[in-house]
Amino acid sequence: MTAKEIRQTFLDFFKAKQHHIVPSAPIVVKNDPTLMFTNAGMNQFKDLFLGEAAIKYPRVADTQRCLRVSGKHNDLEEVGIDTYHHTMFEMLGNWSFGDYFKKEAIAWSWELLTEVYKIPKDQLYVSVFQGDESEGLPKDTEAYEIWKQYVPEERIILGNKKDNFWEMGDTGPCGPCSEIHVDCRSAEERKDAKGKDLVNADHPQVIEIWNNVFMQFNRLKDGSLKPLPAKHVDTGMGFERLVRVLQGKASNYDTDVFQPLIQFIARKAGIAYGDDEKTDIAMRVMADHIRAISFVVADGQLPSNNKAGYVIRRILRRAVRYAYTFLNFKEPFLNELVPLLADQFEGVFNELFEQKDFVQKVVLEEEVSFLRTLATGIQRFEKYEGKDVIDGDFAFELYDTFGFPIDLTDLMAREKGMSVDMEGFNKALDVQKNRSRAATAIDTGDWVVINDGDESQFIGYDYLNADTEILKYRKISAKGKEQYQLVLSITPFYAEGGGQVGDQGYLTSNKTGQKIRITDTKKENGLTVHFVNELPADFSGSFYAEVEEDLRRDTENNHSATHLMHAALKQVLGNHVNQKGSLVNNDLLRFDISHFAKLTDEEIKEVEDIVNEKIRANIALKEERNVPYQKAIDSGVTALFGEKYGEFVRVITFDDDFSKELCGGTHVKATGQIGFFKIISEGAVAAGVRRIEAITGTKSAAVIREQFELVQHIKNLLNSPKDFVGVLGKIIEENTGLKKEIEKNITERALALRTDLESKIENIDGVNFIVSKVDLPNADAVKTLAYAVKGAVQNLFLVLGVVIDGKPQLTVAIDDELVKAKNYNAGQIVRELAKDIQGGGGGQAFYATAGGKDANGLDKALARAKSFV
Repeated sequence: MTAKEIRQTFLDFFKAKQHHIVPSAPIVVKNDPTLMFTNAGMNQFKDLFLGEAAIKYPRVADTQRCLRVSGKHNDLEEVGIDTYHHTMFEMLGNWSFGDYFKKEAIAWSWELLTEVYKIPKDQLYVSVFQGDESEGLPKDTEAYEIWKQYVPEERIILGNKKDNFWEMGDTGPCGPCSEIHVDCRSAEERKDAKGKDLVNADHPQVIEIWNNVFMQFNRLKDGSLKPLPAKHVDTGMGFERLVRVLQGKASNYDTDVFQPLIQFIARKAGIAYGDDEKTDIAMRVMADHIRAISFVVADGQLPSNNKAGYVIRRILRRAVRYAYTFLNFKEPFLNELVPLLADQFEGVFNELFEQKDFVQKVVLEEEVSFLRTLATGIQRFEKYEGKDVIDGDFAFELYDTFGFPIDLTDLMAREKGMSVDMEGFNKALDVQKNRSRAATAIDTGDWVVINDGDESQFIGYDYLNADTEILKYRKISAKGKEQYQLVLSITPFYAEGGGQVGDQGYLTSNKTGQKIRITDTKKENGLTVHFVNELPADFSGSFYAEVEEDLRRDTENNHSATHLMHAALKQVLGNHVNQKGSLVNNDLLRFDISHFAKLTDEEIKEVEDIVNEKIRANIALKEERNVPYQKAIDSGVTALFGEKYGEFVRVITFDDDFSKELCGGTHVKATGQIGFFKIISEGAVAAGVRRIEAITGTKSAAVIREQFELVQHIKNLLNSPKDFVGVLGKIIEENTGLKKEIEKNITERALALRTDLESKIENIDGVNFIVSKVDLPNADAVKTLAYAVKGAVQNLFLVLGVVIDGKPQLTVAIDDELVKAKNYNAGQIVRELAKDIQGGGGGQAFYATAGGKDANGLDKALARAKSFV
């Protein structure tokens, strides 16, 4: 079976078991502060496990693209070295939300593996949780007894908490799990050693293939376990491992998942795969890493220097380093793998296929940048003057400034017969990590339930106020600042999403009259949370929730304007334009687009004209809620890459033939409300990404008024000529000419002082010493004078003092031959003299300057100058 057939067989099997097949969620997590990337199939269902969202389908199956390169689940250092770890991988999964449990999950996993995929039963081992007395967790006897119906007891392994109790992170849903392992060794090898002894022992041919997690608990902040509202099943099967088993390969990298990429790399490098372990590892690293890089970029996360962007930049640089060091790719090459990968996933994850040109461009630009830095870093390393050990701080500088993974520094050191001070490196790395953690750490407490209730109901599309109740609250702390989060039974507050900021407003107790400001509103795992700086003194009774209307209206103006601008940009620049990020608040709109050239003034004007034409047309908003996703897509609606859409979506339309987008934000009722649209800036933010900032409504009116008043002021200064632009140009031209004339006069004045200075020469042991205070208007004139004297007088030692705009300055100029013969250094001398004027300076050995604060000390400094001769 091919990889595509294996994947489809899994989905078809569970569809026949009444599972609803859902699409993969984006690999970049946007509404969960505990995660940067989707690291397991269950991430997108976390709100269902916690009982914070309604369950539409009790049975679900999918293939989810995942990334494990940070946090608790981090496989990066094993990638490429062994045969089965990856950064980005697919996780095949089936879920039950309060429906079936252990009996069905175990039976179906056994049926699929042995009867459908035909994996020999005598090559399979299973494990169940042995219990943990420290947490009062009993042995999973239920799972053990069920497995006895399918496998002999000698093939059932009792596993510890590390292997058989699954937790997504430090907090969140968790529970005992039952793993299925497959022994891929040859029949002869299986006779020599029992596979049972090799389970979870890191044997490359005895590997875990499927994990059935039985979600029963929620791990709280204090470490305690609380039973979930209902019992769930969460299973995950590594797709790449499954393909390896079914295709009879010794490595995941030998399957048709990776071989097209690896063979392409091998051909381009002129090195056969399988000939050398070092080059094999490099090819595996490249084939693996390009998958992670490409899918993260396709989901909207660009490489950067912070958070998720920093992680993906590190992965990319790791791949480039392997290509550069072991495969001799000195020019950008990694990007050439993107089209091949995109074609491979067409029809599976179309996000990459539809953006392959953009993704390739981003990877290319990152490669070019890092290859330049890599060469510079290697030069720094070559000039290192240490003895036997590379200093830890220097190794960290290479890592932090030049992007050198520490193993590259270690490799180059060993080639020179040196070693690296790893203790010093790790110490510097820990300091950086702790600083980063301190800057971003958010300490979140557990929820305190006030009122039982269903999920919070959002009514903010239709209303800006409502009577409500507080369902629960919790305390949070970030950067030493304490806040609280509230969940309301009914809320008119829009939670941050799709680039639009969250609403602000007030919550007033109908019982006590206490009024609390809501400073922000965000989504977390599907839950709307309201940020406040204080808690109600009394939680009982109802509350009046009210959105700050002016902020909402201005924000809506900007949000609707982004839709109009997006459509206009496609019309002016082409259909390749796609949104890559946005910020919409009450002050402005910021819109990032995929485009590879600077917008011309004409293009900007054309976009503005189109948008303002649509505003003047006062097009009524057409809003459709709960539209089936596929129906919306088929109608030609614009959807954003990297967004997680449900089965039903909301469609926002301003003229069916112009702007039609999937959107969850708030909008104007008609475009006329926007008032006026004006682009205020445009520029590059990343490879192939341009950023446009614009204003609307009252903000645009204020800018227009300000510009009009400025023009009127200029006209008044010019006595209101008809052609004030021409008059202003003529004034600027005259001013430039006058400046040149003044500069010429100053230069002549400086040169005229040369004769006077030469008359002050004092010959001291063959040195022509001159010291003088001069009257010149700027530093350039002083420099002109100093070089004129230096060119006319041999063996010169010149010290000049000047006061410019009340500030004293010193200049020291010394003949080049004197510098060599007497070891004079103008930079050191001027720094010493500058102490008398409370200043400092420096320069070269033959010419240096200094500035100071105390002009009264200038005479003392000049008097001391002679002592240096």
